[in-house]
Amino acid sequence: MPKVSVKVTLKPTLLDAQGRTVEGALRGMGYTGISDVRVGKVIELQVEGDDADEIRRRVESMCDRLLANPVMEDYRIDILS
Repeated sequence: MPKVSVKVTLKPTLLDAQGRTVEGALRGMGYTGISDVRVGKVIELQVEGDDADEIRRRVESMCDRLLANPVMEDYRIDILS
């Protein structure tokens, strides 16, 4: 059963308030040379099947219906094994 990783991030045009907070905290801790911090989520799942194209279509459907908000978020699907 292939393992699939889905990386969900806010669209680049949207302000990432959580990323901004993390960036400020890192600076406050003395870390320098960082900018444009973005926070997202990674969802990993096992998906039955042998056809990578079919697996990708199924996971895209899951993303569009539940795992991501297509209005505000982008996602990337990686079939790991």
